[in-house]
Amino acid sequence: MDSTAAVVSEPTLRRGVVAAYFALTKPRIIELLLITTVPAMVLAEGGWPGWWPVIATLVGGSLSAGGANAINNWFDRDIDEVMRRTRRRPLPRHDVEPVNALRFGTVLGVAGFVWLWAFTNLLAAVLSTAALAFYVFVYTMGLKRRTPQNIVIGGAAGAVPALVGWAAVRGDLGLAAWILFAVVFYWTPPHFWALALRYEKDYAAAGVPMLPVVKGTEATTRSILLYSGVMVLVSLFLVPVARMGWIYLAVAVGLGAWFMWGAWRVQRDPSRAMKLFTDSTIYLAVLFSAVVVDVLVG
Repeated sequence: MDSTAAVVSEPTLRRGVVAAYFALTKPRIIELLLITTVPAMVLAEGGWPGWWPVIATLVGGSLSAGGANAINNWFDRDIDEVMRRTRRRPLPRHDVEPVNALRFGTVLGVAGFVWLWAFTNLLAAVLSTAALAFYVFVYTMGLKRRTPQNIVIGGAAGAVPALVGWAAVRGDLGLAAWILFAVVFYWTPPHFWALALRYEKDYAAAGVPMLPVVKGTEATTRSILLYSGVMVLVSLFLVPVARMGWIYLAVAVGLGAWFMWGAWRVQRDPSRAMKLFTDSTIYLAVLFSAVVVDVLVG
């Protein structure tokens, strides 16, 4: 009877291990990064770049991002055990040995570079790996526990996939690619500061100097409103630079007004921060989708 139970539970155990390693890659964050990659490829091509280039770029970008996130899990395992939001991640739960998580992340990062170099080009591979290195060494190890500007500077890593997508198609970096990069760069602080407002006590307990912990709620909501305004303004620069049509313009203006309204409401009522956090993901997805629709239809 015991042996039968062991046989029955073995596949379940294997699935649990696979799920734990998959969770190390933070798949929801990867989804967010990929949202910005494909529209950049469509804009660079001036149309649909083809299924294989898109798939190849997404696979390579996912490997690099997954590797960065796994290494981030390894380094932050001590504070993840303290924070309610993160204590159920694989390392705090002891589902994966720390050294194995580090090895896993390193292998994924190397695989991402090799894949992108082989199936897209060297520039895309270098950019993707540079984003990994920046996220791990600059943000995770250098800034996160030392300065409230951690997410402002570190957010550059999350904006690089737009450059990777453009480079995978064109082999260079045009001004339009940098505007897409800037949109994500200025989007990142309002997105994460809204989350930090909700989990301020968690960050304080873990010793992470997020802006609400260091500067307080009022200063954080002001910063959210400021960065939101810059983000919306930057999104409009794409119209003259990339010759976007009325579809993108209408969406960018409408979305921008909606997001600014949400940011203003958070300033008046910080308890609405998590709604802005959710809405910010919708904003980014719809704005970049508008790029695709405008190019393919407009």
